[in-house]
Amino acid sequence: MRQVCVVGVGMTRFGKYLDKEPRWLAEEAVYKAVTDAGINHKAIEVAYVGNVAAGAFCKQGFTIFGEIMLAPIGLGGIPITSVSNACASASAAFREAVLAVASGHHDVALALGVEKMQLDRAELMMDERRRSKVMGMGGNGADAELEGQFGISFPGFFGMAANRHMKLYGTTPEHLAMVSVKNRKNAAKNPYAQFQKPVTMSEVLEARMVAYPLTFLMCCPTTDGAAAAIVMSKEKAAKMCSKPVEVAASVLKTATFEPSQNDLDTMRPTIHAGQEAYRQAGIGPADVDVALVHDCFSISELIHYEDLGFCKKGEAKTMIEKGETEIGGRIPVNPCGGLLSKGHPVGATGVAQVCEVTWHLRGEAGERQVEGAKIGMTHTLGGLSHAEGVACGVNILRRAW
Repeated sequence: MRQVCVVGVGMTRFGKYLDKEPRWLAEEAVYKAVTDAGINHKAIEVAYVGNVAAGAFCKQGFTIFGEIMLAPIGLGGIPITSVSNACASASAAFREAVLAVASGHHDVALALGVEKMQLDRAELMMDERRRSKVMGMGGNGADAELEGQFGISFPGFFGMAANRHMKLYGTTPEHLAMVSVKNRKNAAKNPYAQFQKPVTMSEVLEARMVAYPLTFLMCCPTTDGAAAAIVMSKEKAAKMCSKPVEVAASVLKTATFEPSQNDLDTMRPTIHAGQEAYRQAGIGPADVDVALVHDCFSISELIHYEDLGFCKKGEAKTMIEKGETEIGGRIPVNPCGGLLSKGHPVGATGVAQVCEVTWHLRGEAGERQVEGAKIGMTHTLGGLSHAEGVACGVNILRRAW
């Protein structure tokens, strides 16, 4: 297997785009990535497109979503594969692009994530079935055969996880609010973030309750956006790129669906994917300089600290208290603002994380730059079943110069 490098990245600002079709978001992200790589778009030999909501939100069949996004912008005729893996869709698309180059089948590959989640009121009222898919997450990303039928929702599940974490380890709503405050402060320095206004502890704690103890400002928003990354062999990248970023590990793990005594405070796919990624990269958690983790809810970020090995079980609250995950801390987490503040266009998030880590490793992250970053991690966790996530993507990137 050949070594692979990221040579170009690009993304839209995340937000609400009622006036734009998904392919316009895709075009902006791909154009920026191609420009960043310094290549002609015709050099791209294969593409993988992450998306989740096309069928529910965009009135178009998902099976040809990738072709619909890329053919009109000059990338027709090449192999294009659409990838749907819940919140891990873009991470899975990125991994496929990496494998296509690593295997030697292709020299230049594109990973694209694009999602249009916002619909205006008229569109929602036109189709009650689509409206139910948008507004009720159970049965969509959750287990439709059992938990989904009984009304499980993502806020409800993570509210239960937060309560369990609080009972087991003494975590408090204040610790959850600290995550939201940190990430919004970081997003204020990120021109790509959906929300760029800092919030206070009291604002987070006093916001509308969604699923106790999670308030509105402890939950990620619905978001539109796209992100793209171009990868090529390390040998080829060294000849045309001054700051190539090596893909040291790209891992996708799924739940085993085995009976367990899971206490809601652990996501085993995250543990398994993290451990495999560390093994592939030949590093440990202490070697990570910057991490992008899947903070769909504030409790999620704390659980991921523990499952990824940044601290022992039950010690996440201490990490956030001491500021260890702040920019400038022991291991900065979500310096972009995370899903909570940068936004979460589900099928685009994983590639957007790759963009952010790439900028940090190159020293191009502006005010939010993690100084001296040489190794970065991305993490996404998608779906729910058997009291944990279903699919987890972890990538480790490092400077190659």
